[in-house]
Amino acid sequence: MKTRKGQKTYPLTVAQKFHIFYMDFCPKKEVVNIGTSLTIEYELDIEELKRAVYKAYERCESMRVRFAYDKKEEQWYQYVAEKEERDIEYVDFTGKTMEEAAEIMTGWTRVPFQREDSPMNRVVMIKTPDGCQGLYVLGDHMLLDAQSLICFLRDVIELYCNAKFEGVAYPSDMRSFTEQLEKDLAYEAGSRAQARDREYFEKLIGESEPIFNGIEGPGQLEAARKQFPGTRAAFFATAKVDSALDIFHLEEEPTRRLMRFCEEQHISLQCLLIMGIRTYLQKMNDNDDVSINVAYARRATLMEKKSGGTRIHSFPFRTILSKDQTFMEGILAIRNGQNEVFRHTNYNPVEYFGYRSRLYHTPQGATYEPMSLTYQPLTLKEKGLDQLGDIRYKTKWYPNGATTQAMYLTVMHRSDDNGLDFNFEHQVAAVSRETLERFYYYLCKIMFKGTENPNMKIGDIIKLI
Repeated sequence: MKTRKGQKTYPLTVAQKFHIFYMDFCPKKEVVNIGTSLTIEYELDIEELKRAVYKAYERCESMRVRFAYDKKEEQWYQYVAEKEERDIEYVDFTGKTMEEAAEIMTGWTRVPFQREDSPMNRVVMIKTPDGCQGLYVLGDHMLLDAQSLICFLRDVIELYCNAKFEGVAYPSDMRSFTEQLEKDLAYEAGSRAQARDREYFEKLIGESEPIFNGIEGPGQLEAARKQFPGTRAAFFATAKVDSALDIFHLEEEPTRRLMRFCEEQHISLQCLLIMGIRTYLQKMNDNDDVSINVAYARRATLMEKKSGGTRIHSFPFRTILSKDQTFMEGILAIRNGQNEVFRHTNYNPVEYFGYRSRLYHTPQGATYEPMSLTYQPLTLKEKGLDQLGDIRYKTKWYPNGATTQAMYLTVMHRSDDNGLDFNFEHQVAAVSRETLERFYYYLCKIMFKGTENPNMKIGDIIKLI
């Protein structure tokens, strides 16, 4: 397929194919939906807001992408529609409760997109029962991730502010989605960079086989070994994809303490989170060898940051830390390991998992990683709402109700106070709310004990919490 509707077509990238890969196995196609709202305590000019949305669509190719299926090749392609002409709806929730409004928007989030020659996002202008106004945005994960969503929302806000307020500069141009797409496809077509990344990961995988560490202890690994004697992998995710989203809030002041430690020690919060999670799993399983999946945004250049789309690749990250090592030694080992992995994250994660599975004859459906972690450092406060002064704003995520993973943790900064929200999306059949409460409680205890006593041994921290 070379063209569609008069527009040039492009194959899917590895990051997009990953979503097709798990969506094929999921009966609920809304599993790839991302729903969020941004509302501001301010009386907005709805017609001007609508114009800003249309202008943002015009400036952002990735928000105008359509998919097309080639039956002969049995392949999906993508192309950019010339312009977005559909109506931008306005929904006033006045008279309803905040819970009722959230329930309606959650309902919107659970409606899968028509996949062929159809818009893959929906923008609704909203007024919530508390009098705030703003936008609800629904996107397909094949074309939207958290960073591209923030980039689009920021553009809408800056376009609106430029039109309504004196002295607010017109926002700088977005970057071309198709230009970045061509770079990604050139990498995937057999480049030297891809060969280097493949060599790196295959060497890493070949060093030794990882081992599964359960959220609640070694029970799942022991159960798997009854069926497959000696296996180091276990079965965690279930065939029941119904999910829930449980959110735990860390207040502003303790969040500031963690961030201060990270700044002083020149490490990212992602490293601290990994250290906390793997220490909890080490405690629960009495095992020094711990792996979890970690998501990497792959947005280092200005082109990558401002071209939209989805760029997330997720890879296992393994740490082998003895209880005699200090918390700080563990953090530095994680930082060094993360810095290495960052350099190779354009590689195909599906190829990674396939190679590892063949090398270690992993039982089908089994895994070494009990969970995935995403840390989202961007907030709209620092990325677009600063020109509104002290006007308060709120962001809210809405669950799509389905996941193929047993447990997925996304850590984000809250809009109102910059504290941390720990968003646990999990299969209801695999992980209970009580398990998550315990996990979150111990994760925080480990992080605070470790940051307050960085030279304390990991084993001593485990004994103390």
